Amino acid sequence: MRSATLFRHMSLLTRANFLVAAKTSSPAARPLPLLLRAASNATMPDLNEPIMENKLLCMQCEQTKNGTGCTTVGVCGKTPEINALQELLVYSQKGLSCWAQFAYENGVPLPPTLASFLHASTFSTLTNVNFDAARFREYITECHALRDDVEARLRAAGIETSPAAPNDLPWFDLLAHPARWNLSVSYLATATDEALVKMGQMVSLEHRRHIVEPTILGLQEMLVYGVRGLCAYTHHAEVLGKRVPEADAFVAEAYAFLCSRDAASVDKTLGMILKCGEVNILTMKGLSEGHTDRFGHPVPTPVNLNPVPGKAILISGHDMQDLHDLLVQSEGTGIQIYTHGEMLPGHGYPGLKKFPHLASNYGGAWYKQQKEFETFGKHGPVIMTSNCIIEPRGSYAANIYTTGEVGWPGVTHIPYATHGIGATKDYSAVIARALEMPGFSEADVPAEPKTVLTGFGHNAILGVADKVVDAVKTGKLNHIFLMGGCDGSEPTRKYFSKTADLAPDDTLIMGLGCGKYRFYDHEFGTLKDTGLPRYLDVGQCNDAYSAVVVANALAEAFETDLNGLPLSLNLSWLEQKAVVILLSLLHLGVQNIRIGPKAPAFVTPEAMAVLVDKFNLQITDVKDPQADMESMLAGH
Repeated sequence: MRSATLFRHMSLLTRANFLVAAKTSSPAARPLPLLLRAASNATMPDLNEPIMENKLLCMQCEQTKNGTGCTTVGVCGKTPEINALQELLVYSQKGLSCWAQFAYENGVPLPPTLASFLHASTFSTLTNVNFDAARFREYITECHALRDDVEARLRAAGIETSPAAPNDLPWFDLLAHPARWNLSVSYLATATDEALVKMGQMVSLEHRRHIVEPTILGLQEMLVYGVRGLCAYTHHAEVLGKRVPEADAFVAEAYAFLCSRDAASVDKTLGMILKCGEVNILTMKGLSEGHTDRFGHPVPTPVNLNPVPGKAILISGHDMQDLHDLLVQSEGTGIQIYTHGEMLPGHGYPGLKKFPHLASNYGGAWYKQQKEFETFGKHGPVIMTSNCIIEPRGSYAANIYTTGEVGWPGVTHIPYATHGIGATKDYSAVIARALEMPGFSEADVPAEPKTVLTGFGHNAILGVADKVVDAVKTGKLNHIFLMGGCDGSEPTRKYFSKTADLAPDDTLIMGLGCGKYRFYDHEFGTLKDTGLPRYLDVGQCNDAYSAVVVANALAEAFETDLNGLPLSLNLSWLEQKAVVILLSLLHLGVQNIRIGPKAPAFVTPEAMAVLVDKFNLQITDVKDPQADMESMLAGH
């Protein structure tokens, strides 16, 4: 469907048909940012059409093609069509947020379900979460219905004005400003996928890179990716029944900010980025409390890594409430429950480890799942509760289930059995499938036992804080490393296992996230004359909050700040949860953070120069981990 036909179905879609970016009269006058690090000689298309030199442009994750951006299909498996639907959803979220922010400013209360929708739908755009076009159509439809509801509430409150919608923002050149742009639910019910994809291309990053100055565009994208990570954690907290009001308010504020003239300012955009990090600290605190309120504080616990005879279900992702619901519903069936990936720390929670059929952790980081799920899928079904899903192989496609915001076309989805905060799910279909499958036999169990330790949350570590402080003061502990984050498949990520092995015997390593799988089963032993294990599994990626709590306590004990501690942060990053954790650390003013294995593609050299100057942010030297280790030990 051509754009001229599309527009007849949209209310307030255009500003006098189209507002051309910067109101130029010549295509040559449009600036062409070089975010792909390569100039383009393509003929500029009609200014009423999106500039699509590539099928898509996505640079939100570390594994983006060539470190610059995926341009034909995502490394994650995202197609151009799914990418365009995600872009259209974000544009719709911006419009909804403009109206929500306007309502908040005018004292008009809105139902918390609106914030919950923004969190969940934003989470769906995170790397390796949702690849299902039908689900994105549902999100887009609900987004516009909610926008209509907010407007109706404002009018009912006697407010006849509307949110500001400046008409000179170059990044809104083909569709009307999001606050003025709306799709009717009736139109969305009949719109073709082709029509929605076309609109998504009109607001896509691939189009905007030709319109917006590259540093500003990169910072705007950093804010969007930070919000995605924030919404993921906020959604995880909601699943546990924990609401974070500051996050509810900020997400609408951030999206509305991106629709304002302030988003053209480097300083103001950086300020909003750091505010995202600040709000995320509160969110991680809420998520931590959600876990501990429900399941108790983690305690150091050995975790079996071998199969156990009997029927089996593997659960992967992040949501401990899903693990709890599955354990409750499978109790007494004879089914053994296995964790995978970021679910490993579940074994340390008293409220989860009390179930005797929480049997083992199977496999490692997310990127190995096709091989690991193929093997496990011969014995029992698999549940994906959150990121990161990879296209299921045919060998186990019938035995994998998604839930929450995860989606893959053709894969059976487990919906919420109840609605609202703290909602639960019905896993009876998965349990029935597990009972049909063979499970593991005695012959599948290796003769040699294998375990790892988990459960070193901040409560457990603070319980021995006096020993840590004494070890530092007496010279038995020279340095502490926080290592881990998001793992990935590139060979350069071996850097993190090499760096961990280079850590001297008088140092401690706190591991977190799936990045810890690079070294979690290495033999680090104990710190001499202290009894303290040299490796402490702090938990999931969001348990970076626990690391912050521990660091703050140590800083107080030594009467210094975080940068005065013998502490180095050496973090692997992949997706947007890692981005927002970095923003939180930058908000706290932490210096000398190393991230890798390479720099984010969305950060231009100019923006990186600002981060280096202000925070001495560094990129890991993957070719020389020994040099990085020596630098960290020297406090750099």
